[in-house]
This record gives sequence, C-alpha cells and structure tokens, in this order.
Amino acid sequence: MKNGYTQKSYLIGFVLSLVLTIVPFFMVTYDTINKKILINIIVFCSIMQIIVHLIFFLHLGNVSNQAWNLISLIFTIFIVFILVLGSVWIMTHLHHNLMI
Repeated sequence: MKNGYTQKSYLIGFVLSLVLTIVPFFMVTYDTINKKILINIIVFCSIMQIIVHLIFFLHLGNVSNQAWNLISLIFTIFIVFILVLGSVWIMTHLHHNLMI
C-alpha cells in the first residue's frame, strides 16, 4: 500500500483489539476476581483498545504529516468533554432547583 500500512499491521491491530475484547468478556462471564480489580481491568483494556484503534486503524502514529489529524482529534475530545460536563452540570442544577 502506498501509505505505508500493510495487511500485517491491520492484522496485528485486529488481533490486539480482539484480545482486548475477549479478556474482559471472559473475566466478567466467569466472575473469578474481585469487582474493583475487574473494573480496573475493564477500564485498562478499554483505554488500550482506544489506543490500538487510533494507531492501527485511524493511522495516528508518530508520522509528522498527521499533525492536523491529531489536532482535530484533540479538538473533538475537548468538545465532547465540554458537552458531557455541561450536560451533567445542567442536569444537576435542574434536579436541585426542581426538587426544592
């Protein structure tokens, strides 16, 4: 492929994302460990899966010509953070003001 990504890199990304999905699934299914540890493992696997998808499928690696893609990703995360935090703040104040 002309962009430098081969089928091998896509296969590595697919296998990693599959493992990061199957491990928490079976840990929840068989309920073998403490719930707090299980939640930490699920959060860790989800963060790792986000990183795997960003690197292997969205091609946001260390390539210098991907700067605008990285900037737009950071801006999108910032906007989503504002929307979620603002919605929680509005709902909290609505709940407080309507329950008095």
